[in-house]
Amino acid sequence: MSSESSKKLTQAAQADRHVLYQKSVQCPEAEVEFFEKTFKELRGRDALSIKEDFCGTAYLATEWCKGDPARTAIGVDYDEETLEWGQKNNVDAAGADVAERVTLINDDVRSVTEPAVDIVCAFNFSYCLFEERDEMIDYFAQARASLKDDGLLILDLFGGTECADVLEEETEIEDEGATYVWEHVSFNPINNHMACAIHFDFDDGSRLENAFTYEWRLWAIPEVREMLEDAGYKNVRVYWERYEDSEDDEDEMEGTGEYYETTEAENQESWMIYIVAEPV
Repeated sequence: MSSESSKKLTQAAQADRHVLYQKSVQCPEAEVEFFEKTFKELRGRDALSIKEDFCGTAYLATEWCKGDPARTAIGVDYDEETLEWGQKNNVDAAGADVAERVTLINDDVRSVTEPAVDIVCAFNFSYCLFEERDEMIDYFAQARASLKDDGLLILDLFGGTECADVLEEETEIEDEGATYVWEHVSFNPINNHMACAIHFDFDDGSRLENAFTYEWRLWAIPEVREMLEDAGYKNVRVYWERYEDSEDDEDEMEGTGEYYETTEAENQESWMIYIVAEPV
């Protein structure tokens, strides 16, 4: 494309949705830190291998391997185009030393159980696409088959009083001249099915509409814990984010990015937690 032609394109037309997603949604450094701390506390040793289910661009798998030359990662996703993007822009871009320790597999996450790893993770609520109880238990059982005897399954989950509302939330993306828009498109209280979408608005007035769309079930924490137990896990732990007074608004609380294990918490408009399960 000539420079003259590209000048005529809007920012939305020129944008890379995967770059925008990684900058607005993901924080692999924090997740790696949680892995390191939690695994060491519960298992008394360092974790060295992970399997990232629904890995998308394998951003987390790549960052995991960057942290220690002894680490390995397997990334599994059904979307071939996204995997190819991640291979080129994350895995290969990290250099040969990292790339040779990251294996990406284009397959159903339930079909990949070898080799056994220290940690299996499913983040960004991806596993919630399994909307039936039996289907979810089957996934959890297959994830357990992927773990070493002292391995851990680590999930994230979101909820809160506003999750059933139809709404939009906006967050500016630094350095991109763009705004991340998270939309709750619809929610059915009869079966907790919800549709969500991600859009990106740009400074020139253009919009990347439906850059990503999702159809899933809003599972509750007790439901996930019970299904994990039915799939053969024990000691299913919940890690809640620590909050403190906001520096900008004395009437507001803001998350610290630090998570602690708890059995009781006060509900909020919106929350995100980690769930950690041990295989029997």
